[in-house]
Amino acid sequence: MGKLFEVREFDKIIGNPHYREDTRYRYLEERKFQKLIDFLHESSGAGTDGLDFMKIEYRRGVGEVVLVRNYVGLLQLKSGIQIQILPKISFCSGEEGETKTKRIFLHMLSSIKDFSGREFLEASLNADHMNLYEIFIYLYLQEVKKLVSRGIASGYMEQEDNLHYFRGKLLVSKQLALNLVHRERFYVAWEEFHKNRPENRIVKATLIYLSGRTKNVKNAKEIKRLLSVFMPVEASKCYEKDFSLVVIDRNTKNYERLMQWAKIFLMNQSFTAFSGSFSSQTMLFPMESLYESYVAQQIKKVFGRAGWEVSCQDQRYFLFVEPKKFSLRPDLVLTREGRTVVMDTKWKMLRKNRGQNYGIAQADMYQMYAYSKKYHTPEVWLLYPVNDEMRGHTPIKFESGDGTCLRLFLVDLARISENMEELRKELE
Repeated sequence: MGKLFEVREFDKIIGNPHYREDTRYRYLEERKFQKLIDFLHESSGAGTDGLDFMKIEYRRGVGEVVLVRNYVGLLQLKSGIQIQILPKISFCSGEEGETKTKRIFLHMLSSIKDFSGREFLEASLNADHMNLYEIFIYLYLQEVKKLVSRGIASGYMEQEDNLHYFRGKLLVSKQLALNLVHRERFYVAWEEFHKNRPENRIVKATLIYLSGRTKNVKNAKEIKRLLSVFMPVEASKCYEKDFSLVVIDRNTKNYERLMQWAKIFLMNQSFTAFSGSFSSQTMLFPMESLYESYVAQQIKKVFGRAGWEVSCQDQRYFLFVEPKKFSLRPDLVLTREGRTVVMDTKWKMLRKNRGQNYGIAQADMYQMYAYSKKYHTPEVWLLYPVNDEMRGHTPIKFESGDGTCLRLFLVDLARISENMEELRKELE
C-alpha cells in the first residue's frame, strides 16, 4: 500500500503544485491527485455515491479542488493511495492533536451498537503509532482472539467425492454421468464432523488477506499466530458462496461481528452506502451519525445518574394527527418529575456572527419550535460541537414570545464527560 495522506473533514485537496504552500489547501502529488479525481468521476458514473463524501469543485487559477465532506475513516484506492480522513475536532494541532483525534474517533465508534466493546478503548491506546486501517485490522484480530479463546466451531458438513469405496449415499445422476465405464468408483455424499465450515473458511481467508496488507509488526505477528489455529481449515475461495452459507444462531453467535468485519475487508461492503468497484477499501462513517450516537451515549450516562429518563430517537408524536403524517423524531427527550426537555444534535461548525444567526439553519429552528409545541415543553436545546471561533462564547438563547425558549450548547468532544456534567448543571 502507498504512503498515507491525511486530511480532515472539510479540507480542500488540490494537485496544483503552485499552491502547495497555500494553507487554505492540502496538496496531493499531481499524479495521485488525478487518480483521486478519476476515482470520483468513475464512481459517480457507475451510479454509486462516491461524491457523497468528496465533492469536485473548480476554482479559477487553482484548477480542480476536492472538498472533503463530513465522512471520516479511510479510503484506499486500487492504485495504492490511502486517504485517512479524521474528524474536525477543535484542540491542539500537530502529532499530539492527530493522536488525540484518532482516540476520540475510536471512542465515538464505540458508541455505535455494532462496534461497541472494550476493544475500541484498547485500540485507542495504539492510536499514536497506527493509522486507521491498522487500527481496524487490530480490532478484527481482537475479535478472532476472543473466538479462539472460546473455541472455533465444528459441525457436520456435507461432503461429496468420487471414491473407490462406498460411504453415505449415492448421487445417482453424477454416478451415471461420471462412472458409467468406471464401475469401481462411487460418486457419494456424506456428512463429516469437522472445523471446515463456512464461518471458519471466511475467517481464515480474511486473516490471509490482511497478512498481505498490514505494515504493523504486532498485527503481522498476531495474524501469523492465529493462522496456525486455523490450520485444519481451508481458506474460502468463493466469498459470496460461503457468506450465503453462514447461519448465525446460538452456536455461531461468536461469529456475528467477525462476519461483518470480513464483508468489509473481503467484499468492500463499507459502513457507508458506497461500495464501488474502483476502490480497494472504503471504511467511512457519516460524522453526523457518530456525533449523534456519541453524545446520546454520554447524556444517558450522566443524566441517568441524576434521575433523568432519556429517550433516543423518540417517535411518539406526528406533525399532523389526521391522518398521522410526518413523524417527529428528536434525537433526545429527557424527562424527570413532570419536566420535559427536547434536544437535537447538529454536526455543524457555528460562526461567531450574530447577524447571520451564528450559521444556524432556519429549518433547524422550525424543527425545534415544532418539538416544543408537540412535546408541550418550553425547553428545547441544540447541541453543536465547539470550535475555536465559538469557544468561550457567552450563552446563546432564542425566545419565541409564545413560551418556547431555544438554547445552544457547545459540546467539547475532547472532555466529553465533564462537558455533559456542565450541560446537566445548566439544566438544573
